[in-house]
Amino acid sequence: MTQLREIATGLQFPEGPIAMPDGSIVLVEIKRGTLSRVTPDGKIHVVAECGGGPNGAAIGPDGCVYVCNNGGFEWHELGDLTLPGNQPANYIDGRIQRVNLSTGKVEEVYTACDGHPLRGPNDIVFDTGGGFWFTDHGKIRERDRDRTGVFYARPDGSMIKEVLFPLEAPNGIGLSPDGKRLYVAETFTGRVWYWDIAGPGELKMASPLPPGGTLLAGLPGFQLLDSLAVDGEGWVCVATLVNGGVTAISPDGKQIDHYPTPDLLTTNVCFGGVDLRTAYVTCSGTGKLYSMPWPRAGLKLAY
Repeated sequence: MTQLREIATGLQFPEGPIAMPDGSIVLVEIKRGTLSRVTPDGKIHVVAECGGGPNGAAIGPDGCVYVCNNGGFEWHELGDLTLPGNQPANYIDGRIQRVNLSTGKVEEVYTACDGHPLRGPNDIVFDTGGGFWFTDHGKIRERDRDRTGVFYARPDGSMIKEVLFPLEAPNGIGLSPDGKRLYVAETFTGRVWYWDIAGPGELKMASPLPPGGTLLAGLPGFQLLDSLAVDGEGWVCVATLVNGGVTAISPDGKQIDHYPTPDLLTTNVCFGGVDLRTAYVTCSGTGKLYSMPWPRAGLKLAY
């Protein structure tokens, strides 16, 4: 049984956790529109007002937090669960934002690529060269949804390129420990794909058919995939919806372990604590942040 410890409650659809050196967790509250900090005693402090729908987040080479802002959701209450819905009337378009942790200043870095507006940026990971990969999950409307993909960009606003298109609602994204493989989780298909990296923003295609990647794993039954993290031994640890928890997939795809949580909408995981052996998990439907021991050390991120 998963040894969960509740750290904080009352969060407004938390996501994008980052374990900080002081023991706090910086995360987004999508419904609240903020980047927030949770201290070890469970207190919640707003760092910045991002507006829209701040989603994935990562520390960049300049020490700022780069936020994938999905532009916002409609919100629904189903019993004790908060659920995101379609594109809202007050949708602000997707964007990548830079947040100064010291001042709370929010800057817009990217809102489009090659004339195409970003729709719903979702998850983000930096490489050791200082660039970042991110997914655009798109937005859903009553009778249609966006076709989207994966992008690569520089944090100074000088370059953004669409690398993969189309994917089926790409969500979680991560890099292997050696930085040579890119992983992407698709929400509705329940699949995790990977590509070998040829260079900054360049991927090797394993197939001429979209999405051109290699299938690491496809989960059986009704399981949806959200954001992900890679641990120090290269296991892909993907937050799993419906079958709430974290699903860990071995680098060869042959072993799949599930660590359950009490929330159908388990959305993200990061690693911190002593020797990076603590997993911090956002349970968004119930607005809680948990920690649990992880069987392997987490992967130290680029920044």
